[in-house]
Amino acid sequence: MPKIAVVTDSCASIPNPILDKLNIHWAPYYIHRGKEVLRDLVTINRDSFYDWLTTAKELPTTASPGPGDYIKIYRSLAEERGVGEIVSIHMTSHGSGAYQAASSAKTMLQELLPNLKIEVIDTLNVSLCQGWMVIEAARAALAGKTMSDVVDLVRSMIPITHMIQTADTLKYLYMGGRIGKAKRLFGSLLNIKPLIGMQDGIIVPLGQTRSRQQAYKKMVKMVEASVGYKGKIKIAYVHAAAREEAEKIKALIEERLTCVESLIAELSPALGVHTGPGTAGLCYFPV
Repeated sequence: MPKIAVVTDSCASIPNPILDKLNIHWAPYYIHRGKEVLRDLVTINRDSFYDWLTTAKELPTTASPGPGDYIKIYRSLAEERGVGEIVSIHMTSHGSGAYQAASSAKTMLQELLPNLKIEVIDTLNVSLCQGWMVIEAARAALAGKTMSDVVDLVRSMIPITHMIQTADTLKYLYMGGRIGKAKRLFGSLLNIKPLIGMQDGIIVPLGQTRSRQQAYKKMVKMVEASVGYKGKIKIAYVHAAAREEAEKIKALIEERLTCVESLIAELSPALGVHTGPGTAGLCYFPV
């Protein structure tokens, strides 16, 4: 057990083998489906959730972990595992209360565990952009880096880690109130494939095309414009019940870019509520 523990939440959507290998600790989001209260990736899995979501007449709601959830994790790490320092990494505070909840948990524990150091970070991003920051932080912690080094690493990644994704519809983002500045695209999507990303923690429109294949080609051009032809990147191909679409993006990207590390990840149900099944895209940063 490294002396620094890395904590995040289920919306980072990090594949289980990586969570286990890097000793990453996480809190599940909550999904309210009618009278049911589900815990993301604990009492509901991806396959069964996305199968159900395509037939849903009413969209579920989601809620971030509360301060109590983070207190439980932080106390367990400190009291049961002897951890003295924790870096807690969360999705954009503009779209979720996880960062605020973790910050509150830190404040509440200051008197009870005065020697425990906790740094809470707002990634201003989501999905595997958040996930990449968590992965790199966990690797640095396992390599014996100091807490200051780990925090600086994550903060250096915030402005250079980018998401681009597309879907057949923005209906789910619109219904869930998470559409941000991409709202203007919603009414014109009859035969349009929108491209969206995040800027300063808010969903923004990046363009639109007439087909998925055109959208994927545009993604490649955007990444290449950012890092150059054959530029070196670490990249995650993300999807919601659409692995074949993620594979198509992967094939196009790897013709033009140098992927130092890549992975395919399916979004957690708590994210899938808002993106909808069929979403596909990428999260990357230059190296």
